[in-house]
Parts: sequence; structure tokens; C-alpha cells
Amino acid sequence: MFQIGDLIIYSAHGICRIDDICEKTVSGITRQYYVLHPEADQHQLTISTPVDNKKVVMLELIHEDEAYEILELFKYPGIKWNDNANLRFHIYSEVVNTGDRKDIAKVVNTLLRGKMEAALHDRKLHERDLKLLQTTKDTLFKELSISLDTSFEEINEIVIKVIRENKIS
Repeated sequence: MFQIGDLIIYSAHGICRIDDICEKTVSGITRQYYVLHPEADQHQLTISTPVDNKKVVMLELIHEDEAYEILELFKYPGIKWNDNANLRFHIYSEVVNTGDRKDIAKVVNTLLRGKMEAALHDRKLHERDLKLLQTTKDTLFKELSISLDTSFEEINEIVIKVIRENKIS
């Protein structure tokens, strides 16, 4: 069970802070609830979710050693590129939804490399790929920056540099 003040990854909302753990009665059933606020939300969205909710992913932030392992993954090709945009989006989304940060990093790696390759040929990445890249990269890089006590921008610079230095021809 998480504690008040913990930062967690919560489903599609990304990094959230647990502000409270309290009892609530919904539809006549009283349960323990986490009260969360997404870190990136300026409108102070409040999320309440049962402590025992099995339908959403709630993960502890990674530790420093795992963060370094994830950064190392950007030296290598990510996951297999699929030329069918719909199938690619489906496969990559399934990987992201597992919550496995190393696999998520491989998706981000592949999409970043795809974006860089497309730019070399004055093309753009497919819109769905761009959106998946942006949301996934934002959450992953913010988590890495917290784990390594640095900034999102620094993580982004490190990753881009590693990819460029280890470009696969």
C-alpha cells in the first residue's frame, strides 16, 4: 500500500502525488480510497480511486539504479518497427500499457529513432506515433528525472545524445 506523499505512476494520468488515504462510501460500499493529484496538472484535478482497484495501473516510481539501466537501453535499437501504422500503434500501445518501464523505453527509443529518421528525409512520423511518443516520453522522462534528481530537459538531452552516438545504419 502506498503512503500519503508518495509519487506514483497512475494509469494515463502519469505521475501523481498521493494527497490522502481515506474512507469513502460509493453506492453503499465503504472502502479505502487514494486521493491523487497529477503532478503535471495546473487545474488541480483530483482523482479518487479505491486502494484495491485492480482495473488501473498504479506503480511505484523506479529507483536510481533502474533509471540508469533504462538510459542504457537507448544505446541499442528499440523494438521491431512495423510498417503497418495501425498494427504498430496497437502493438506499441499494448507494450506501454504493461507498465514495464524497460519495455516502454524501447517503444520510446523506436519512435524517437523513427522521428529522427523521418526528419532526415523531410518527412514526419505518423500522427498517432507522434502522440504516443509524446505522452509516453513525457511520463517516462519525468519519472527518470525524479529518480535521478535532474530535469526533464537533461534526460531528454542525454537520450538524444545517446541515440545519435549509437545510431544504427
